[in-house]
Amino acid sequence: MMMMEAFGRGMHVAAASTMVFRSELQPMMTPEPVGSSSFSSSSRQRDLVFIVNPRGCNGKTGRQWRKILPYLQSRLGKECNILESITSGPCHAIDITREAIREGADAVVAVGGDGTLHEVVNGFFWAGKPVTSQMKDSTHSTALGLIPLGTGSDFARTLHWKDDPREAIERVARGLRSRIDIGVISGESCENHYFINVADIHLSAKAGFYASRYKSFGKLCYVLGALHAFMGHQNQDLRIKFNEGEWETWPQVTTVCIGNAKYFGGGMKITPNATPYSGNLEVVIVQNFKWHDFTLKLQKLYNGTHLSLENISARSALSIELEDISGNGGIHIQSDGEHLGFLPKKISVLPGAIEMIC
Repeated sequence: MMMMEAFGRGMHVAAASTMVFRSELQPMMTPEPVGSSSFSSSSRQRDLVFIVNPRGCNGKTGRQWRKILPYLQSRLGKECNILESITSGPCHAIDITREAIREGADAVVAVGGDGTLHEVVNGFFWAGKPVTSQMKDSTHSTALGLIPLGTGSDFARTLHWKDDPREAIERVARGLRSRIDIGVISGESCENHYFINVADIHLSAKAGFYASRYKSFGKLCYVLGALHAFMGHQNQDLRIKFNEGEWETWPQVTTVCIGNAKYFGGGMKITPNATPYSGNLEVVIVQNFKWHDFTLKLQKLYNGTHLSLENISARSALSIELEDISGNGGIHIQSDGEHLGFLPKKISVLPGAIEMIC
């Protein structure tokens, strides 16, 4: 059962050591706050849940959060019930988000980088369906919010949001909502996985997999991950199907990027025409690239002017399926920087799936 401590007027803090969230098979439990209200209360105030990854960016996220907490309290404390939830490890943010939505929270705000945002987005879904409030008197849906404080904030770049926590708090205070698209990845396991930013396959996914080992180096982890991935890399022939059409053979594929938003890898504008309001995904396929191609064309890849280059193709799609022709099962896939295993996979768009505070 989740315990909450009062932290000033209108502010509630849930310490990681006193938080236990139910598993999916346990019966619903109502939080018992130590204070005036919780996000399951009948208060007219907006109930906001802030999910914080204190270990993000080598602990920088936690330190920044503690610095902005007094301002957040003074700016929102009189109008909102503020609940702070500290994550204790991987996937914890998913469980917290599902619990908050079921308890009728007005918004769940991811505090951290793209990894925390990715987990919160996945918490909006369960068993292939959106999570909904179980409160009888609920008249609203739970919105997604973001205070970017992590190693990478690529989704925030797409929306032209500055790296300014106070500006992010002002967005939350205004509470303006807009529906955004979400990508969904399905495979042989039948378990869906959701992404808000970019899903990518083969070399870039392998680079992301290795980059996770170098997180202690900050943004340099992306460069180190790419160098590691290039060692022994071989382009592969893939079978690709767009929009439930016919299978096509794409030879010597280096990487495939499927964008719901524009940026990945710490600021690379890889899918420059993608927008989370379009109802489509942008697919960029890079073929027959060698390490020197990336070195010579890196600037174009970062500023989003690479689509005119030889061996790079782009198109809009509602869905894309990919298979490894070799059948060896070694083609990596990731989304929002999170490794998801290997092909085959199907990737589709869910138009307007989530309301986001903008």
